[in-house]
Amino acid sequence: MAATLSRRSVFKVLAGVVAVASGGKAQYGYAPSLAYPALKVGNINNLRDGQAVYFNYPDGSAQGVLVKLGQRAIGGVGRGRDIVAFSAACTHMGCGVQFKGGRFVCPCHYSMFDPAKAGQCYQGLASTPLPQIRLRVAQNGDLLAQGVVGLIWGRARNI
Repeated sequence: MAATLSRRSVFKVLAGVVAVASGGKAQYGYAPSLAYPALKVGNINNLRDGQAVYFNYPDGSAQGVLVKLGQRAIGGVGRGRDIVAFSAACTHMGCGVQFKGGRFVCPCHYSMFDPAKAGQCYQGLASTPLPQIRLRVAQNGDLLAQGVVGLIWGRARNI
C-alpha cells in the first residue's frame, strides 16, 4: 500500500528545507546583515513632482533614480510619503529605465513599472519589480540611500 502526501505536507517539508538552507533567515529582498553604505542622493527641498534625479548606489556602477511622485507610494518618505528611489536597471535585461508619465519605462523592450506600488512591473517582458532603494530623511532634509530591497539586475549580490 503506497502512502500519499497531501499538498500541505509537501509544502511543510519544502518550507523546512528552505528554512534550514537559509540558516533560518529570509534571503530574498533586503538583507539587514549587508553593510549598505549611507549616501546622500538629494535634498527634499530641491525636488519637484515628476522630476527624476539619477545617482549611483550602492556603488559607482549601479545607477539609481529618485523621484517625487506627488502621490503616496509604498516605501515612500517625506511629508506626503511620495519620494521613492529604485535601481534604474530593468529587471528583464538590464537596460536603463526612464521616468515618463508617472512610471518607469524600459526603452529596450517596453516593460513598465509602477513607482507607487514598489516598482511592480505591469507591462512588458520583465517579471520582477525594480529593486527599491530604501531612503531616510535627515533633519536638514537630506535624502539618504541606505539599502536595496531586491537584487539589482546582473548581480549575484548587491554589494
